[in-house]
Amino acid sequence: MKTKFKIKNVIGLVCLSAVVLLSSCTNDLNITPKDDQTILSEDLFKDESSYKRVLGGIYANLALTGTDGPESSNLKNIDAGTSQFGRVLLYTQTLAADQMIWSYENDPGTREIQRNIWTAQNPLLLGMFSRAHLSIALANNFLRETTDEALDSRGVSEATRQNIVAYRAEARLMRAMAYYYMMDLFGKANFADENTPLNSQPEVYERPQLFAFIESELKDIDADLVASRQNEYGRADKSVAYMILAKIYLNAEVYIQENKYADCIAYCEKIIDGGYSLASNYLHNFMADNNTNSAINEIIFPIVSDGATTQNYGPTTVMINGSVGSLEINGAEVGVGDSGWGGALRVRKQFAQLWDASFANDTRNTLIIGERPIDIDDISNKDSGYIIQKYSNATSTGDLGVDKTFVDTDFPLFRLADVYLMYAEAHLRGGGGSLSTAVEYVNALRTRANNPNTISSGDLTLDFILDERSRELHWEAHRRQDLIRYNRFTGGNYNWAWKGNGSNGIAIPAHFNVYPIPDGSRAANPNLTQNTGY
Repeated sequence: MKTKFKIKNVIGLVCLSAVVLLSSCTNDLNITPKDDQTILSEDLFKDESSYKRVLGGIYANLALTGTDGPESSNLKNIDAGTSQFGRVLLYTQTLAADQMIWSYENDPGTREIQRNIWTAQNPLLLGMFSRAHLSIALANNFLRETTDEALDSRGVSEATRQNIVAYRAEARLMRAMAYYYMMDLFGKANFADENTPLNSQPEVYERPQLFAFIESELKDIDADLVASRQNEYGRADKSVAYMILAKIYLNAEVYIQENKYADCIAYCEKIIDGGYSLASNYLHNFMADNNTNSAINEIIFPIVSDGATTQNYGPTTVMINGSVGSLEINGAEVGVGDSGWGGALRVRKQFAQLWDASFANDTRNTLIIGERPIDIDDISNKDSGYIIQKYSNATSTGDLGVDKTFVDTDFPLFRLADVYLMYAEAHLRGGGGSLSTAVEYVNALRTRANNPNTISSGDLTLDFILDERSRELHWEAHRRQDLIRYNRFTGGNYNWAWKGNGSNGIAIPAHFNVYPIPDGSRAANPNLTQNTGY
């Protein structure tokens, strides 16, 4: 069982360590910090507890954008609302696909993302590119400051050195995760590790190089990572590394044109053997106490959120406030203001149609229909299209989060249900494993959701898995990746409402399977070339 470390309560302080080191750790990736304040490493590390705090700064970069509240940004010329890691990940993976619509298209970048008409000037893409690279830079800095030579020069105690072995493995894991998202979203990245000279022009890694680095790095740190489910809550362990490996193997035909489904199965089995189990209630995964309720057995890695100490416009704050309907005024039910954000979020028709009568009582089906039409002919008409109530700022015991805007609900970046579905898909794609086991895993999800319509082996097809992934994992930042793997994101094989800027959906070009390299990022590093087609 994971120790329930209250990283939520200290992450704001932790992020300070990250910010004050920005000037010394971002030059290798051409990231411009907003605050040029620095604290000399030798002064900072006189207190040996600083090593853990600076490690925490890497995690803090997933949740926070700055140290002066939710409006602050530690990246120059990049707004906090367009660079919060979880939020821009949600937009690039979910808003760009067939599950979600954002009503307020004057918000920078959202119109282009949800209509699939983005360009290299899109601020959300610059935010994603920059925030991921900041994670890499922070990890590199931590690794430079924890070499044997650096520790020897400071006379660091043996007890702290033993802890630093695991800390360094976690930093490398978080760096690999950032490169994973860069590989998936942009197909390339500025590359630097702890051995890259500061102030040098970073080289650029394409997908084959990134894939090889991520794979070798995660395998290399395995022995030094904390065992699965044994680390403090909010910190990474072996299963987080296994999850990223399973993900890159499942998508290897997209990334490097190689079949790696057997490897995906192997790492899914490692995670499953790590002692995880499904939450007793599906919705526990998306509630304000998902760090302590039964979801703690299922969530493999969260982006933490706390309404008091980590106020930010991250994915759960956006989704919970945004899911308060313009007609329903259901904010009190989900622990935010009565009107929330007045119908900011709705679902597209194609997602709503996945929930036929056989899912009427399925707890994953949180559609609120009322008198609403299913079609969204005008995105600005917040009374059209169904809404959902998947995420909540209420707890499993009926209490509410501490703040009525900024929520306590952690974002489940990786969870066991995804592993079950990856196993089933990799099996169908020829990766081995057992058909009966794959069926068992799918039925476990349906049974947990109180859906009596379990399946047999004949029902398990790739098309079924794609739909079931949408039902189980919607609004968890997976959908674009899934559709690309199925060859249904670009082209006209599958169209959804407002795809390609057509109300009924039109084909989009194949080069949209990766996002363009932001103009600002290319200007900072001449080695970065634009992706084909942009």
